[in-house]
Amino acid sequence: MSDRKLLYEQVMEPATGKAVELLAGQVLRIEQVGKGGQCADFNCFNLHDYKEHFHTGRTRHMHGMHPTTGDFLWSAPPRDRPIAAIVTDTVGTNDVLYPRCSGLLFEYQFGAPVHTNCHDIQAEAQREYGLTSDDVHDSFNFFMHTGIDPAGHPFIASNNADEGDYVEIVALIDLLAVPNVCGADIMATSNFELKPLRIAVYEGHPRDLEQFGDRPELGNFATQLKTADFAERPIKVDRELSKDPTFDASFTNYPISITDVPVKLSPEHRTLLDELVADGEYGLSDADVLRYIFFSWWIQQFMQGPRHLDQAAADGAYKIR
Repeated sequence: MSDRKLLYEQVMEPATGKAVELLAGQVLRIEQVGKGGQCADFNCFNLHDYKEHFHTGRTRHMHGMHPTTGDFLWSAPPRDRPIAAIVTDTVGTNDVLYPRCSGLLFEYQFGAPVHTNCHDIQAEAQREYGLTSDDVHDSFNFFMHTGIDPAGHPFIASNNADEGDYVEIVALIDLLAVPNVCGADIMATSNFELKPLRIAVYEGHPRDLEQFGDRPELGNFATQLKTADFAERPIKVDRELSKDPTFDASFTNYPISITDVPVKLSPEHRTLLDELVADGEYGLSDADVLRYIFFSWWIQQFMQGPRHLDQAAADGAYKIR
């Protein structure tokens, strides 16, 4: 937005990235320059605790494989919270399915042991803040156009971003944001050519956060752990692994308690249950089928957030009357 105050900008050339501090409320723009069509890989860390970082898996679970405007970037369990949000996305073809490319990928798949790759670029960019190659995590792949074919295999399609297209994310906590120019030039990721990207940090505007103000994901949940909640004290700092002879396991919710719940069925429902058990699609016992019917119905009616369920199968089970 034109009324935002520019705090920092840089054009990242191919094979480079840049670590920038993005304080809560500030906005990072990643913009196509030149001919466009360039993928931007992106890592980010809690500026005050680098062990909390962006997590593709939780983001994918909450928003699907192609997050866009209005979606959050989530941190990894056990922190498990939104740490940034997408304010603007002029293309809408982002990806959180594919992992970052690495040197091995190009050596193994293309016979090119010396090649630009996102892992090495990312590692070097964040080394400015004392992070190592081990600290690189799978990226949010901005502008990367991907999909799944009918056989369940992922594919990379042509990059649709044009010159001037951009994404903007607002920081929900103080972050170290690390975008880079994706190094994959022999795949369709960036249309088989590496191009520069402009990054800019802006002072945020209240409206950037207002659109997310009533989102349930921003609630405080008891299961979002902080360092002080960890059972292991002190926190391990050395790299070598060795057994703790004093360790006494204390697993959450163990031992599991199982209670039988009687379910009364009308003659009509008894007949329908017998038919479903005989069919075998939802289980081979009364209990199996009843659990499937009940929980699939409950997911559809009451579950908050993404509902990961085979809708067709669920409909076939619980819509039988």
